[in-house]
Amino acid sequence: MRAHLGDQLVVESPATGATRRDGEIVGLHHEDGTPPYDVRWSDTDEVTLVFPGPDAHIRHVEHGPGRTHEHSRPNADEAGSLSEGTSRGGIHNAGDIGRRVAAERERQGLTRSETARRARMAPEYLAYLEQRPADPNLATLIRLAGALGTSVAALRGGGIDLPPGQGQALLHPQLRDLAPDECRARLSTHGVGRIAVSTPDGPAVVPVNYEVIGDAIAFRTAPDSVPAAAVGTDVAFEVDHLDDAMSQGWSVLAVGPARVVTDPDAVRRLADRAHTTPWAGGEREMWVSIQPTRLTGRRITPADQ
Repeated sequence: MRAHLGDQLVVESPATGATRRDGEIVGLHHEDGTPPYDVRWSDTDEVTLVFPGPDAHIRHVEHGPGRTHEHSRPNADEAGSLSEGTSRGGIHNAGDIGRRVAAERERQGLTRSETARRARMAPEYLAYLEQRPADPNLATLIRLAGALGTSVAALRGGGIDLPPGQGQALLHPQLRDLAPDECRARLSTHGVGRIAVSTPDGPAVVPVNYEVIGDAIAFRTAPDSVPAAAVGTDVAFEVDHLDDAMSQGWSVLAVGPARVVTDPDAVRRLADRAHTTPWAGGEREMWVSIQPTRLTGRRITPADQ
């Protein structure tokens, strides 16, 4: 038995041959199309992992050359975002796994269609996972983690209260320097980084939500906060990402002078372009800009990568 995404799985009565149940195949677990399958049943709209028995057969759907089977559900568009029929608030019932998948996909600039292709599943099924409190099976999570270059544990939120890096080191690690363009790519447009400053009580390192505007790094804080001590000094700003499951990761370090942004128009533009409000909450309307004079980074991977 072999199937493609979008084919129908039909379960018939052994006695009469009448259809007892049918559903759409929305996820493949093997590249050759052999079972098991993720099936969305037409009678319940639920998705389950199915190992077809002797009373089941595949009803193939026409697939044109080079054509990926798409669905016309009104709430999922080609770009993987929500259409006008569903507001951003309309995904408030999404599960934690779906939110993590969507956030990582959007962080990498991947469309829903491209992510689904990498994970060998229907784009509509990926939309279902991102927008509903679904409970995908382990095989589906493994495929999604592989498509997004992350780990199953990260998608599940495992170890969220523990410091990263508690796994074992790689047997044959490779540590290499990142080129400036690789460093800038990993800084991305925004995120959470750490700023190292000198305070009257000694050196301190604190996390801040940041934005990248051109070549500058900007963050919001309060005038009497620890990050505000960066103003008028040379500071170090660091971002990193660690994959505990794979014992690999990267870090980027930016060093340069920090200044407070005082021009009202510049402050307004920063506020308008900000991707998020500061996670720490409170009144944090003081913008600080860091202009890196040195940008370096390192990456740890297996030796064969």
